[in-house]
Amino acid sequence: MKSLQIITLGCSKNTVDTERLLGSLEGHYDIVPEEDPSRPVDVLLVNTCGFIGDAKEESIQAVLSAAERKKSGSVGKLLVFGCLSQRYMSQLPDLIPEVDGWFGARDLAPLVRALGCDPSGYPVRHRTDSHAYAYLKISEGCDRRCSYCAIPFIRGVHKSVPMEDLVKEAEYLAGTGVKELILIAQDTTYYGLDLYHKRSLAALIRQLSLIDGIEWIRIHYSYPADFPEDVLDEMASNPKVCKYLDIPLQHISDKVLSKMHRQVDGAWTRELVLKLREKIPGVVLRTTMIVGHPGEGKRDFAELLEFLQEARFERLGAFMYSEEEGTFGAAHYNDRIPKAEKRRRLEELMQVQRDISLTFNQSRIATIEKVLIDDYSDGVFVCRSAFESPDVDGEIIVRYTPELFDGIEPENFLGKFLEVKITAADEYDLVAEPVKLINK
Repeated sequence: MKSLQIITLGCSKNTVDTERLLGSLEGHYDIVPEEDPSRPVDVLLVNTCGFIGDAKEESIQAVLSAAERKKSGSVGKLLVFGCLSQRYMSQLPDLIPEVDGWFGARDLAPLVRALGCDPSGYPVRHRTDSHAYAYLKISEGCDRRCSYCAIPFIRGVHKSVPMEDLVKEAEYLAGTGVKELILIAQDTTYYGLDLYHKRSLAALIRQLSLIDGIEWIRIHYSYPADFPEDVLDEMASNPKVCKYLDIPLQHISDKVLSKMHRQVDGAWTRELVLKLREKIPGVVLRTTMIVGHPGEGKRDFAELLEFLQEARFERLGAFMYSEEEGTFGAAHYNDRIPKAEKRRRLEELMQVQRDISLTFNQSRIATIEKVLIDDYSDGVFVCRSAFESPDVDGEIIVRYTPELFDGIEPENFLGKFLEVKITAADEYDLVAEPVKLINK
């Protein structure tokens, strides 16, 4: 059996693509873990990201490093797929001739066929980690046309995964020990419109929550325009749905939102945030903001800072505007704001957010919370509550106490739930003492 290795770059959506691809190859190749880069392999694949400048550079360097491995004789065949190759399919083959094949991101079937396997049917995931959480990509592509975003012409139009396939995939994941499903897509609230002619995210959540073993369902990447009311009802009433929502808002200024083509204005955005907090008591909101977008003046930025103080988002990420070729913004706007000024605005915004996050985290001191144990190192468990998503949010550090855990080795508790008491907090992480095991 030939050996095969995949190097995965970029976001969690790419991780799902890798695991689904490996599922299609199951039984046909000896899968070499990505963490073993020195082992010779017959086939090496690189799953690339091409979203923004830094990600493109990282992907190009990874492909060049893979090409060096091929030149040295430790790699037989080198294939590249994903967003970068989709975006620059006509240019990359001449630039890196060592690559034996370039494939896109929208459809993995040609790559599966090139590897001598059958792409028909929905693949079983081949998991590349042992976490008790897993991302479930519910759709591909995007029908939105935000002026700064390259995703629609990289990933194509919105295409939902049939609900029955997602349920089967989630059942398989639960069978591997997954306790938490994180629903992802370019826009999760758009789910089902193409297949069922109506927004069907709430219906999907209800089906997933029936699966034995799944305890938490978390929603990421929800678009604010036309936010479906039944999802709010499901979040408020379904005990398996985390009271946590990732909803990228990007800005609050009417002028900037209009130039971004976000299909909402500041009043709508403020009303939506209030509705979320009213209908889902205790909800934790994560959002992202872009600073330095063309047209963002000092008043627009000041309004954004005021909005942060008003909305008090518990979690927030922010980015400097980056002009991406092929987008409406690159073709029609002048990126005139100096990079130094963008950086200054970013730091000022994040300082405001650090204070908000610190206040929220410290408000949890002395509370009892249910956490999922993700990792163990140097005498402490690394955990998360329903209020923290992996990779993007902080962690809860819990001391391992042998007497509470009956002297059982701590590694045996990975993926288990624990009740803890929060004892300290900073703007990112929290510290807690164990109270009791919820399940052994």
